[in-house]
Amino acid sequence: MTLSIGMLGYRFMGKAHSNAFSRLSMFFPDAPDIERDVLVGRDEDALADAADRLGFARTATDWREVVDEVDVFYNLGPNDVHVEPSVAALEAGVPVLSEKPLAATLDGAERMAEAAAEADVPTAVAFNYRYVPAIQHAKQLIDEGAIGEIHHVRANYLQDWLVDPQAPWSWRNSEEIAGSGALGDLGAHSIDLAQYLLGDSIERVSGHLKTFVEERPVPGADGGGLDAESGDSVETRPVTVDDAYSAQAEFANGAMGTFEASRFANGQKNAHTIAINGSDGSLRFDLERLNELEVLRDDGRGFETVLVTDPDDPYLDHWWPPGHVLGWEHTFVHEDYEFLSAVAEGESYGPNFADGLAVQRVLDAIERSDESGRWVEV
Repeated sequence: MTLSIGMLGYRFMGKAHSNAFSRLSMFFPDAPDIERDVLVGRDEDALADAADRLGFARTATDWREVVDEVDVFYNLGPNDVHVEPSVAALEAGVPVLSEKPLAATLDGAERMAEAAAEADVPTAVAFNYRYVPAIQHAKQLIDEGAIGEIHHVRANYLQDWLVDPQAPWSWRNSEEIAGSGALGDLGAHSIDLAQYLLGDSIERVSGHLKTFVEERPVPGADGGGLDAESGDSVETRPVTVDDAYSAQAEFANGAMGTFEASRFANGQKNAHTIAINGSDGSLRFDLERLNELEVLRDDGRGFETVLVTDPDDPYLDHWWPPGHVLGWEHTFVHEDYEFLSAVAEGESYGPNFADGLAVQRVLDAIERSDESGRWVEV
């Protein structure tokens, strides 16, 4: 059986998944056969060029015309276009992988999760960091009780690409398109990882959101504002999402959580860290050192840095000899292998749309907490 793939979106995530598709058969010989069928976008010229580079056989400028013609639909567009194409695909019985967060709004996420439940086909939310081998190893240790009863979770996701106030406006700065800023873009990953690793849900939160730069220049536009170097006038657009957030959280099992994300953390490029403290030990992970997991055993005498590259570590039997480290892009290979295998075999997959909705509810509660200045139930 060959699975035909339709993909909406061809930039950052389109490249990441297309790169993963090209590696599947080479490193995961038991992966299902796939055909990169149709690439969907709005700009015909850019779309044709992208289809050629990414290996898709044809293009379409309207997802409505092709969403029911493929075996699997990848929705990698901006957050405001997650709902309608995904729901339409599910109503046609087509499995869907959606970028995170699940939607721009909680209402949209609820629609998608409801459609997924009714369709009863595999769905996926692109929380690819679950598929870092070190994170998989951490999950095994927690589930085995190696660090005992969990007391604390601390998760940060820090970047610095918006520190410059002249950095150009993009759809990620728009509440209408993105829904939220650092909260949904980065915080969604942290919240999913925390709930996944603990196997437990967040019950209440206290959140704070902050926007540091209220407007940004529009690339290639004229009028309004001044360019710092040339003095020429440039058009600007308002920033209507958060640049940073922080939150306290309480898990159903009583564990305490602290979360933070920022696109203004100067000097931080992609610093996604999570630390978990238990009664018998602790774990620490840093995405910028993603082949390593720091483990504290119950003797309490200090952390051991474990290099997670041995053949018996998760997924590593498919790759290179020990010590030949993997990178960020390999998480997409693992993610697509698991999702497409679930589709081919008619099995369930996680993280699915129900998991994405669980994260969206936390995001929504953090926003409501910021507005009210109070703790909010999820």
